[in-house]
Amino acid sequence: MTCALLFVLSLVLALAAPSQGHGLGPKSRLRYSRFLGPSNVILLRWDFDLETEIITFELQVRTTGWVGLGVTNRYTFVGSDLVVGGVLPDGHVYFSDQHLVDEDTLQEDGSQDAELQGLKEDGVYTTLRFSRPFRSCDPHDQDITVDTVRVLAAYGLDDTLKLDQERIFVKSIFLLQIFHPDDLKVPEDTIIHDLEIVDFLIPEDDTTYACTFLPLPIVSKKHHIYKFEPKLTPHNETVVHHILLYACGNASVLPTGINDCYGADPAFSLCSQVIAGWAVGGTSYQFPDDVGISIGTPLDPQWIRLEIHYSNFRNLPGLYDSSGIRVYYTSQLRKYDVGVLQLGFFTFPIHFIPPGAESFMSYGLCKTEKFEEMNRAPVPDIQVYAYLLHTHLAGRALQAVQYRNGTQLRTICKDDSYDFNLQETRDLPARLEIKPGDELLVECHYETLDRDSITFGGPSTINEMCLIFLFYYPRNNISSCHGYPDIISVAHELGEEVSDPMEGMMAMSSVEWTPENIKKAEKACKEAQQTVLIKTIDELVENTTGWIPDIIPTPRGPCLESSGGKVEPQDKTPADSRAAPMPLSSSTAASLRCLPLTALLCMQGALSRILGTLQTGF
Repeated sequence: MTCALLFVLSLVLALAAPSQGHGLGPKSRLRYSRFLGPSNVILLRWDFDLETEIITFELQVRTTGWVGLGVTNRYTFVGSDLVVGGVLPDGHVYFSDQHLVDEDTLQEDGSQDAELQGLKEDGVYTTLRFSRPFRSCDPHDQDITVDTVRVLAAYGLDDTLKLDQERIFVKSIFLLQIFHPDDLKVPEDTIIHDLEIVDFLIPEDDTTYACTFLPLPIVSKKHHIYKFEPKLTPHNETVVHHILLYACGNASVLPTGINDCYGADPAFSLCSQVIAGWAVGGTSYQFPDDVGISIGTPLDPQWIRLEIHYSNFRNLPGLYDSSGIRVYYTSQLRKYDVGVLQLGFFTFPIHFIPPGAESFMSYGLCKTEKFEEMNRAPVPDIQVYAYLLHTHLAGRALQAVQYRNGTQLRTICKDDSYDFNLQETRDLPARLEIKPGDELLVECHYETLDRDSITFGGPSTINEMCLIFLFYYPRNNISSCHGYPDIISVAHELGEEVSDPMEGMMAMSSVEWTPENIKKAEKACKEAQQTVLIKTIDELVENTTGWIPDIIPTPRGPCLESSGGKVEPQDKTPADSRAAPMPLSSSTAASLRCLPLTALLCMQGALSRILGTLQTGF
């Protein structure tokens, strides 16, 4: 025990560490919280200041030993940063900014960039509260960004700083949430309505898309839906992959019952205007106070298509499901009516990702020049305020980029650390404007080192998608705008002789996927002419063509200089750094195998009909 205490005391002791000047002091309420470990052993609270780029964490762990919190990456704990602290038996505290040099060893950073705000132990829990910059000038500190962040929490049973794999937990969290539900209005006349499937027997298949058509709430005057949340049948959470609500045009003739969404009966794939959705890892979503989904007027949809994707990979029998989406609506009207625009790569086997790829980029182009013609009315500028990203298991990053008059204007949204198990609607920090004539490009980054056969675009979780949903106002009638490359020219670049799209897709399975051919295929897909498919809520479809523009990377913002501690040679402050805010006060220490192409094509019953249009246009 004596050696352990001496080791701990050799760390940096922070007995009265100053807090950063960011308005979140030792006693400020932290708006966000999440349990990180099983049985509620680890509770994380946090909050942040976007202006000063400082985030504050509070970690409460059921232990009387040391606790630690930091950030890691997808592949390894090595290099993870970890801020650690604890209370010694004599009441003294220790606190230090560290990093993992290997899976088991911690080392103190030369630059101490975390500021202690409080540290206490009450015999049951140890509670650590500290702040840190989003981006420090220390290469050992991983950035806090608008991406998914893999939060690493660890603790010990005593004050010996030794890592134990059984007491290390990682959870993906979107830390920089703009709105908290407590900050948004809840109308007094709220009405709840469930749009759900009833006692559906989930097939013993890997993938099932079940669809049914349901009426929206019947109201005598205009109302707004202002919130939605998943309604999952208990114990089916691991089987339900996503739930989507599609608005139906009022002229649609809709089928009854429950059927395969994309099977033999094409009527069950009608309605493509997404209005709300949930996917793995998501929770509820409440719209900002000035927007909502309009219902109850002659221009509003009266019916929706409820789509539930089941991934029953263990082929479990006898599972009945009554999941769906719960909506909250009110007669207290908001200023704007919500619309949703679906962008990305057209989901179809023309989308392919080679096996064994450390990195492979796919692109889907949208050109808005035909929006007004297809809307059959003027299209006001689109004001985007939120987004939802979606790929399947090979996805590693996504972004949507906006162009105007041939020049890159901005990155609309992105996530360089995408996690399939955390798909949620996210608010933008500022609303963005899209004007008629703008081009929108979706880029998806994939990694398939664990796969030995090609991955095709398709509905199954072991196929792939590349989609971004933009939530905007005021609503128009455009539901989706997807792109895909000329697969014939791609095949020719890979040395395959083909004459039609079907042959082009089939040829991808015969390519020898060396690293050189993977890069050649990526380049060919990016440089091939893209067909852009635009669809309206009334199922009107038109196409146009375009070319993938280059993406200019967005530079990282400045880092914040260390507020204390030695700066190592590699920690030198870059020229664009800025000083940290002056302290305002001090605180007391207190092997997937993908479906073969032939099986995938069989699964998509409408293949021949769609292929016929690929050459002639819709």
